[in-house]
Amino acid sequence: MLVIQVKEGDNIERALKKYKRKFEKTKVLRELRNRQAFTKPSVINREANKKAVYVEGLRRAENEA
Repeated sequence: MLVIQVKEGDNIERALKKYKRKFEKTKVLRELRNRQAFTKPSVINREANKKAVYVEGLRRAENEA
């Protein structure tokens, strides 16, 4: 449960903004989307490897420049 401290006389828009920011930081929506469809572990590993290759390529290109 998210608790937002609102000061006396504080604008409701500001309180909503604080709530939305805190909600995004908890990564609830990301977790919900991940649980909607099952992804096989082999697919997860393949994507992680592709990302690692991409990042390594960026680092090599940065060092060469």
